[in-house]
Amino acid sequence: MKFFLLIIVLSLLTIGCNNTIENKKTNALVKIGNKILNRSELEESIPSGLSYEDSIIAAEYYIRNWINENLLYDIASKNIYDKENIEKLVDNYRKSLLIYQYEEQLINERLTKEIDEQSLYDYYNRNKDKLKLEKPFIKGIFLKVPVNAPQLNEIRLWYKSQAPNFRDNLEKYSLNNTAIFIYSVDKWMDFDELMENVPNDIMSKEDYAVKIKTLEKQDAGFFYFLNITDFLLPGDNAPYEHARSTIKEILINQRKVDFLKKTEEDLYQRALDKGEIQFFNE
Repeated sequence: MKFFLLIIVLSLLTIGCNNTIENKKTNALVKIGNKILNRSELEESIPSGLSYEDSIIAAEYYIRNWINENLLYDIASKNIYDKENIEKLVDNYRKSLLIYQYEEQLINERLTKEIDEQSLYDYYNRNKDKLKLEKPFIKGIFLKVPVNAPQLNEIRLWYKSQAPNFRDNLEKYSLNNTAIFIYSVDKWMDFDELMENVPNDIMSKEDYAVKIKTLEKQDAGFFYFLNITDFLLPGDNAPYEHARSTIKEILINQRKVDFLKKTEEDLYQRALDKGEIQFFNE
């Protein structure tokens, strides 16, 4: 059997995907009962860009899977008892699938996904107590500099202040000396992501348990400077910039629900007006 499959696959790849097949007979590869696996179907199943050897493996797998699937289908069709229920399930699934595809088509054609900024902000203000953080966020200043970097005493002064001239000093200094410099005094940042820049054994949870503080740590290669100017803990209200994408998704989904509900109501009313719905009294 495996040898026969290999002959089919080699024949397919030798002919190539671009050759024109003149009729269905030469296009057929395998037949089980009245079901036929065509060469074109197999060609379409093989991803482009595969090597010759990988194409053989992919084609052989597809053929064997097609054979097994159809053998199982045939025996199941002959031995299943509750065929009426199967047909009902298939029909219900088909209806649901058609309705879903049609609704998605309507949404894509008629509903914009753009939400104006004011609507997003208004929703945030109405629901900020429901939008909770799952991890800590901070505002602050972070630097990672080599242990042999110059002007370390100046850095110790600059990173502890939010003064504009100190920020300028840090930015200029970081161009040549800093491995990492993050200034986020006015914008919330994910604290866990920030701590990916620091070895676990350098800063522990106890080090940053206090909300607002400055920290300096050192290992064999670097100094780590952190000035926490503000802090939000898990369970606190999420800041707007963090909650914005979630809010947008909520409003888009609500717009979809409202749109589909109105579509159903309009469809129902039109059918009533045209006399397409009949109610029978007992």
